[in-house]
Amino acid sequence: MPTPTSSTTKNTKDHDRHVQDSFGPRANAYVESSVHSQGEDLNQLGKIAQDVRPQNAIDLGAGGGHVSYTIAPHAGAVTAVDLSASMLAAVRQTATSKGLSNVKTTEASAEHLPFADGTFDFLACRYSAHHWHDVNAGLREARRVLSKGAKAIFIDVVAPPAPLLNTHLQAIELLRDTSHVRNYTVAEWTEMLGRAGFDVTSLRPFRLRMEFKSWTLRIGTAEPLCAAISILQEKASPEVKSHFAIEPDGSFMLDMVMFEAIRA
Repeated sequence: MPTPTSSTTKNTKDHDRHVQDSFGPRANAYVESSVHSQGEDLNQLGKIAQDVRPQNAIDLGAGGGHVSYTIAPHAGAVTAVDLSASMLAAVRQTATSKGLSNVKTTEASAEHLPFADGTFDFLACRYSAHHWHDVNAGLREARRVLSKGAKAIFIDVVAPPAPLLNTHLQAIELLRDTSHVRNYTVAEWTEMLGRAGFDVTSLRPFRLRMEFKSWTLRIGTAEPLCAAISILQEKASPEVKSHFAIEPDGSFMLDMVMFEAIRA
C-alpha cells in the first residue's frame, strides 16, 4: 500500500475539518431527520443484522446514528464512528434514550480507523462514503477492520451513468453542501469494492424523494446557493427533469443502492 504524502494527508485533514464544520452544528437535525431515521433500506438492514447476529459491529460514518440504532438490538456491541464529536454526542444521548446500552462511539476518519485488523464481524455504512476525501482508502480501512468472511453493507446515493444526469446530480449536491465529494455510479461502486477486497453478493435499488426545503434546511444551505439549485432544477433539460422527477418546488427523487458484500 503506498504511503500517503504529506500533502495528501494535509488535504484529507483539511477536508475532514470542512465536513466537521458542515455537520457538527446540525447534529440534532440529522438525528431527527425523517429521511435518515426511516426507510426501506433501514428495514432491510435490520433484517440482515437479525440474521447475522454480530458480536461486534461497526457503523462507519454514523451521522445521526440510525444505523447503530437499527443494528444494536441484534448485536453484542456496536461502535458508531464519525468525524464529528457533536454528532457522536447526539448519538450517545439518543442511544441512551432508546435503552441501547451496547452502542459506543469513536471519533475518527473513515480513512484512518483506530482499530486493530479484524476487530469487527459486521459493518454498515449509510450515506457517508460520498463525503470521504479518499473513498478507496476508506474502503480499504473498512476491509482491514473486518474479520475474514464478515458481511459489510454499504448504502448510498448512486449517480446515473449518463453524463448529463450525473453532472446535474453532482452540481446540486455540491451547491447544497460544499463538503460533498462525489456520488458514484453502481459500476464505480462495484469496481471500488472489488479493488478494496470485498466480494459483492447483492444489490438492492431504492428511490427516495427529497423534499427541497427540508433537504437544504437540514444542512443549512445558504440562500444564494438554494437559489442556484432552484435555477438549475427549473432550467434542467426534459431528460433531467424526467429522471429525477423534479417537482415545481424543486423537490426530486434520488437513486440509492444497498450493496451487500463479504470481506474476502
